[in-house]
Amino acid sequence: MRTLTIVAMALLFMGLGMQPVAQADELKAAVEDMKGKTNANIEKAKGEVKALTEEAKGNKVKGALERAKGKTKAAGARIKGEAKELKAKTE
Repeated sequence: MRTLTIVAMALLFMGLGMQPVAQADELKAAVEDMKGKTNANIEKAKGEVKALTEEAKGNKVKGALERAKGKTKAAGARIKGEAKELKAKTE
């Protein structure tokens, strides 16, 4: 009877001990997701600023190129953020 009580208490404490770890992983995943989205928005904004600068100079083609580069970098930052989010969820 005593052994059964000890095993039950050990399982109870193990279950309660694992709960905060799972919540921490979810929080870390959410933070990584937000960082990825923020970096994507920053890269897109940088590309837009460069594009507007080039268009103001009269280089419409170079402006379109800078805008496309900004969108590409934004997509890369978003993908990196999603990868880090998945990694944080699995840790």
